[in-house]
Amino acid sequence: MPPVPMLRLRGVSKHYGALQALGDVELEVRAGEVVALVGDNGAGKSTLIKVIAGTDPADEGTIEWKGEVVRLGRPHDAQALGIATVYQDLALCENLDVVGNLFLGHEIRRAGVLDEVEMERRARELLDLLAVRIPNLRTPVASLSGGQRQTVAISRALLSEPQALLLDEPTASLGVEQTARTLDLIEQLRDRGLGVLIVSHNLADVKAVADEVAVLRLGRNNGFFDVNTTSQEQIIASITGATDNAPARAGRAWP
Repeated sequence: MPPVPMLRLRGVSKHYGALQALGDVELEVRAGEVVALVGDNGAGKSTLIKVIAGTDPADEGTIEWKGEVVRLGRPHDAQALGIATVYQDLALCENLDVVGNLFLGHEIRRAGVLDEVEMERRARELLDLLAVRIPNLRTPVASLSGGQRQTVAISRALLSEPQALLLDEPTASLGVEQTARTLDLIEQLRDRGLGVLIVSHNLADVKAVADEVAVLRLGRNNGFFDVNTTSQEQIIASITGATDNAPARAGRAWP
């Protein structure tokens, strides 16, 4: 039997008044796997991320964590399970340095005083583990490149040692080199056994790092695909609605 998914959604729906943002959505993410969530604007991708993160709970359906049904009614519920989220706006404090951002809200104290030495040591240890290159950790985040900011935001999420990581458009505002470094970091996280769910509009990025692709269209599932056996054209057709409920793991490999 295949291993139980780390995260599984069944029949998840979300309404905002008369508007149905999500309808009967299914999704699975396994440990050591990158799943890309794709779809056109308004497809429900960000709403689904918020549901899993506990910031905007589902109205209907069930969410399972390692085979057990759980209730994600607030962000703390997701964090307690081991689910971390990095939103597109990164939520960094530009006036603080790298160390200050990494430990914001989780400062290390000794005898009631901030232990700056220990926080910097742990920050450097984590960034070195992830092969993140930021020479001076006391540099204000405002002076960092877009790629460096992204890695700081991801590193901050990893301080709690999560088992699943949600990334909302992690390469949307990055250049070519910065995108490549971010994708390398995502691959490292997969190799470390994390389950990673990324929202992306960039199918080249999806091809580079994802194992599976889940397509949302108008708030509903419209296809599940294996990246290695599916053409880019099939993914695009599912996103645009040229095909409805496309079969999973169909077609040739992407060029």
